[in-house]
Amino acid sequence: MENYKEGYEIYRQACENYGLESMTYYLYLKYLTEEQLHAYDAHSKKNYLDAR
Repeated sequence: MENYKEGYEIYRQACENYGLESMTYYLYLKYLTEEQLHAYDAHSKKNYLDAR
């Protein structure tokens, strides 16, 4: 779940940089696609294994 928060912060910052209103964290998670969720999971697992 930590990677989702990190991704949300990047999204939120990008919206702020372009003067756009960002959606809530709940909506951000709700509208992630299966592909995006799998990519976050794969990234998270890789970071976990690299840290070991």
